[in-house]
Amino acid sequence: MTIRIVTDSTCDLPQSVIDELGITVVPLYINIGQRSFRDGVEISRKEFYTNLPNYSNHPTTATPSVDVMNKAYQSLVDEGATEILSIHISISLSATVDVARTAAEQFSSAPVTVLDSRQLSLGTGFQVETAARMAMQEKSMVEILAELDDMASRSFVSARLSTLEFLRRSGRMNSAMTGIGSLLRLKPILKMIDGKPTSERVRTFKKAENRLIQLLKERAPIERFALVHTNAHADAEVLLDRIKKILDVTPVYSMDITPVIGAHIGPGAIGFAIISAKGI
Repeated sequence: MTIRIVTDSTCDLPQSVIDELGITVVPLYINIGQRSFRDGVEISRKEFYTNLPNYSNHPTTATPSVDVMNKAYQSLVDEGATEILSIHISISLSATVDVARTAAEQFSSAPVTVLDSRQLSLGTGFQVETAARMAMQEKSMVEILAELDDMASRSFVSARLSTLEFLRRSGRMNSAMTGIGSLLRLKPILKMIDGKPTSERVRTFKKAENRLIQLLKERAPIERFALVHTNAHADAEVLLDRIKKILDVTPVYSMDITPVIGAHIGPGAIGFAIISAKGI
């Protein structure tokens, strides 16, 4: 039995981990004007965030096709895979899981199990990494899925946005709400837990970052922690310094969030992905 892992480019894992564990990453697409780019392949994160405020047409995003998914599955079978686990961004945020499920139904060379991570960014990435390490240890699909279900129930991702403008541009909120946010200088905090995206709004960056730290405290003790941001490494490090003084945590990773998500939340966002310790 050889289980191989497939995910999509929203998982935000470092390339070194992807290479080490033989994870197959299927890129989503960033559409800018008339051009379409494969996320992480044909456009860098730094390039995207640097140019994002100035694009004449706001970028849109798209899922890979069923054919692309099936080609990824077939490539792994050709390499010796006897089972495939395909783990993707929450269905509440993207149709990628549905595409993978359709592809899996059509694929006959090996069994493909499709899993909705119920998360995004490294909330998904932590599950993908765990699955790949367990597969290398020759754990069964049943054992891997049980562990990932438990992880998903303890996972939490939250970020403070710099502005509401990019949510407005992407169509994820109406212009009236954006106007209110701008007028009152509200700073949105986005949260993702167990497949449910929610938000809060607070005044000023300082209050937003205080709220992020409070959300983190509420979920301590923490098993795994990662910084996430959208081209805001310096601000993320300032937040980390505050967190370390309170919770004594060290990030596993510090990663730019994929442009597929960043197109909606804009540059300057900072936050974290965590897995709370078992039994809390």
